[in-house]
Amino acid sequence: MRLCRCNLPAGLETQRNFWFSNRPRPLPLPPRLSNSADSDSYIPLFGSLRLSFARSLSGKQSRKIERKVIINMLKLRIGAQYLVIQIVAMAASGTGSKLESGTCPVARGAGTGAPPADQARYDNYRIYNVEFENEEQIALFQKLEEQSDSLTFIGHAREIGQKLSILVAAHRVADIADLLQTYKVKHRVLTYNFQEKIDRNMGEVQPEGIDASQFDWQHFFHLKTIYEWLDKMAEKYPERVRVLDMGTSTQGNAIKGIKLSSSPDNKAIFIESGIHAREWIAPAAATYIINQLLTSQDPRVQRLAQDYNWIVFPCVNPDGYKYTFEHDRMWRKNRQLFGTCRGVDLNRNYPDHWNTTGSSSDPTRYDFAGPSAGSELETQRLIQFIRSNVAKEQIKTYIALHSYSQMLMFPYGYTKDRVSNYDDLQEFGKRASEAIKAESGRDYVSGSLYETIYPSSGGSMDWAHSEAGIPIAYTFELRGPPDSEDLFILPAVEIQPTASEAFTAIRTIVEAAADKGYYK
Repeated sequence: MRLCRCNLPAGLETQRNFWFSNRPRPLPLPPRLSNSADSDSYIPLFGSLRLSFARSLSGKQSRKIERKVIINMLKLRIGAQYLVIQIVAMAASGTGSKLESGTCPVARGAGTGAPPADQARYDNYRIYNVEFENEEQIALFQKLEEQSDSLTFIGHAREIGQKLSILVAAHRVADIADLLQTYKVKHRVLTYNFQEKIDRNMGEVQPEGIDASQFDWQHFFHLKTIYEWLDKMAEKYPERVRVLDMGTSTQGNAIKGIKLSSSPDNKAIFIESGIHAREWIAPAAATYIINQLLTSQDPRVQRLAQDYNWIVFPCVNPDGYKYTFEHDRMWRKNRQLFGTCRGVDLNRNYPDHWNTTGSSSDPTRYDFAGPSAGSELETQRLIQFIRSNVAKEQIKTYIALHSYSQMLMFPYGYTKDRVSNYDDLQEFGKRASEAIKAESGRDYVSGSLYETIYPSSGGSMDWAHSEAGIPIAYTFELRGPPDSEDLFILPAVEIQPTASEAFTAIRTIVEAAADKGYYK
């Protein structure tokens, strides 16, 4: 019999070890079974066989062996059931958060309770990273993306030399493997069972009811806890922090943020994150930046907090973010209903060259731009907030936090034409990349969005720069690298270093822009 060997809290670990060392040993099997290498594992399966074997003997010997077999069977069953009951009870009571995540089905999800029955699963889904060497291969994958909802493309097949990651459903693995071989497509398998990464990730989530005083950057948190933490910061620093509310989302959730201010005369930096629901590292990085501005003893950080006002909205897609915790970890869009499907990609919905490239008119697609420009309530809330405050608050910098690919990008996304201050934005981005490299050794690429990642239109950054007139505008793609084995499921151990890289980049950009007179 095999029993879970997961790491357990000390008391339960002791009980498990005691049970293992004192569990009943099997009586000798009949000759035909005694040579089996797995004979020790057949206690439950062969209990009745042993009992029949004992009863086939005569007199006192039969009764003695029969009694021993029955006692052993009862000990085994009672001991195993008792251990399982205790593990489940600990998980339900909240102490299960002490179980090491990713090693036990009970431990996984202990921070969030048992997974709901309607939660999407990705068992045995694979991540393939392919590289295109000819036009035939590009056409093949363009056709695959159009025809199949069992393949999740992280980008679109566009050009020779391009590398592209694709999440492949388990039942399509054989088909895709055959096509890769037939068309001689260069590829690597990055992950063989994507659900394992999700299970681990969900085990790094703190319970929704946790007190906001326990907020940290070693775990991921529900929307409710993030908002409670913002409120707590406003209570703790009433002279510097004010909670902001853009209004409600499609499903009635608040879109909350904070303003951190030292002087009404300061120029302002605006940060939005969480527009794509599955990119959990983005809200975590936003809250990290808030915390650093309020608590850091570093003179450079204190100067930033003193010389600029900061407006930060950690989650501008609250419906989608909640959905990733409760139903589908890989959900990207908002939760607007379109007949039999849901969701608009909010970062394709802004009224700036809307739906001209890198987006879709199909509601079933992950980059659906919406029925019209600015159609979504979340988009309208942010547009209204910026328009009402860009002059009043003197917003001169707009940062959008995303993941993944390790890129620092500026406008435009829809065209290779260059913005008027292209050279400055390129210089600031290069400096920021160098600062990250010096801090962590990670390589971040900088350039216009069109040049760096892929063409896309209707993004918040392009709108903020072109329509709202904010001169310094960037979209950050945070960890991991373009060929990440984790995709958007970044482990919690990466939160602090990733958020620190984001803040280092912002600080470097702001300081470089100040030297060029952008905040005068």
